[in-house]
Amino acid sequence: MRRVVGFAAVLLLAGCSGASGGDAPAADAPEGIRVEVVAAGLEHPWEIGFLPDGRMLVTERPGRLVLVDGGRSTPVRAELGDVVARGEGGLMGLVVHPDFATSKRFTTCFNTAQDVRLVTFELDGTEARRVRDPLRAGLPSNPSGRHSGCRLALDEAGGLLVGTGDTAKASAPQDRDDLGGKVLKLDLATGEGGVLTYGHRNVQGIAVRADGTVFTAEHGPDVDDEVNVLEPGANYGWDPSRGGTADGYDEGVPMTDLERFPDAVPAVWSSGSPTEAICDAVFLTGERWGDLDGTLAVTALKGSKVLFFTVTAEGGVHSVSIPEELDGTHGRLRGAALGPDQALYLTTSNGSDDKILKVARG
Repeated sequence: MRRVVGFAAVLLLAGCSGASGGDAPAADAPEGIRVEVVAAGLEHPWEIGFLPDGRMLVTERPGRLVLVDGGRSTPVRAELGDVVARGEGGLMGLVVHPDFATSKRFTTCFNTAQDVRLVTFELDGTEARRVRDPLRAGLPSNPSGRHSGCRLALDEAGGLLVGTGDTAKASAPQDRDDLGGKVLKLDLATGEGGVLTYGHRNVQGIAVRADGTVFTAEHGPDVDDEVNVLEPGANYGWDPSRGGTADGYDEGVPMTDLERFPDAVPAVWSSGSPTEAICDAVFLTGERWGDLDGTLAVTALKGSKVLFFTVTAEGGVHSVSIPEELDGTHGRLRGAALGPDQALYLTTSNGSDDKILKVARG
């Protein structure tokens, strides 16, 4: 796959840049997009998980869980006193277990005073108790919360994918023994597993296509946010240590340093300059999306927009479009999830009166 993906990326680099601001051609803004607010009054909602009955379980970065049903938000009582919310860190990733209908379990990812860790809870009404505490501990954390990663997703086989940030530690991305700057693949029941890919800066989105292909969205420094396609064992080329020769955390290196690492996997899309601070990612699927069925939707924090990527069967990016209804209209956009009704649900991350948006077509 690596050579095919790389070839697709090279073709796109030769294309013209458009309104997308990146290295793929811009497409016309999609028509017929409708946006409505389904919940408000939240504070930095980070992740949405849908329960089998259609309710949303939502993490708030300061260290709270809420259930959203019919526009009403209900606090979930849970022991979250060890969550440390500083800077980019706090209570972040969440994944609802595939067997939730019987197990009532979900797993969260958050910063503590010592580390980033995964904890599995069991939901009973509006109370959640810890049942795997921790599921996995010892993921690195910066005291400031910088580059905390913490995005969770399930692969096609039910394995737990965890995006980690490099915690602004220069050596972490290329050090296979350091869990920072990686995508991990873990057993959802036991937490066992290890590094799937390395050489990342700060993975903020993971989306698994129906055929099992895994796409990630990743923050660049002042240039080159990236959309990547994961290949097990591959290096994605971020090395702010410059092979151990840099004094400190050198953000002037390429996001994918093909000179230092010729076998590194090139991004299938790069923002160039300026960055968008791309975040969560999810595939739009279902008849209601029409010709957008199969589109990769990626939120942007700094860019305050959603980017729609048309992706090829081989894993390349054919074109990028930006819905006018989601371009600078709701501030910073973070979380993205596809609901059981096939609608796209987004979270804003403005810090006060944050919202959950429902995006549909037609």
